[in-house]
Amino acid sequence: MSIEINAKDVMKLRNETGLSMMECKKALAEAAGDFEKAKDLLRRSMKGKMDAKTDRAAGEGRIAISVNEAAGVAAIVEVRAETDFTAKNDKFIGTVQQIADAAIMQHAGNVPVFPEAQKLIDDLRISTGENVSYARGHKLTGATGTTAYGKYVHHDGKTGVLVQAEGSINDDTLRDICMHITAKLPKPLGVTAADIPADVVERERKFRIEQAMESGKPKEIAEKMVEGGMRKFYEEVALLEQPFIRDETKKIKDIVGPKARILTFLRWQVGETA
Repeated sequence: MSIEINAKDVMKLRNETGLSMMECKKALAEAAGDFEKAKDLLRRSMKGKMDAKTDRAAGEGRIAISVNEAAGVAAIVEVRAETDFTAKNDKFIGTVQQIADAAIMQHAGNVPVFPEAQKLIDDLRISTGENVSYARGHKLTGATGTTAYGKYVHHDGKTGVLVQAEGSINDDTLRDICMHITAKLPKPLGVTAADIPADVVERERKFRIEQAMESGKPKEIAEKMVEGGMRKFYEEVALLEQPFIRDETKKIKDIVGPKARILTFLRWQVGETA
């Protein structure tokens, strides 16, 4: 006895999965008209097909940020796709934001892929036919009531900045600082000179020493050249020492003011390896 398939269910299944009407109708027939069972059948079968495509390069994608200041937490995530077309799709954008919102509920620090994120990723793989992947995530935590967050995601979704601060600082100032971090070159590498990674400092110092030695200057002058060069380097890449991009007569520390402190920041770009 054949089972009559409801056309509305076929359309609903198509809208939820992004698959063809024929595939949706076939799944509903196999599930004897049970909508949820048909959806699970499609997810299992299509996930198997998509898992075989995970070696395909996923160089596009999107950054999303979620903030809950009442709880003193914030999270940033990166999800990758194969094409810019998919990365700009409203469903993709909305799903990446859902993943960021869910990442807030994970443990602080590095956030590896978690079950809710994986399910959302699998759904995107099925509906887009692309190798969509969860690239990374990070959660920041702070004291409730005193921790403030600024966030900014560039209009193309490929660069995002999350700033954590404490003290008296308003949302507009935090957003301005986020936009500064997004656009400023050279990119800030730490909040202060002390926050710049040791390997970066060592590499820069080695370069300055080599330059000084090549100049043929006496040792004491060469040492002064190195120290002067390192001070300039710190001013260029320490966030608080950088001239504010919208008003270069001021430094970021002047924008922050004496009643607040920048604790940390994350500047992520889609596809970067470090």
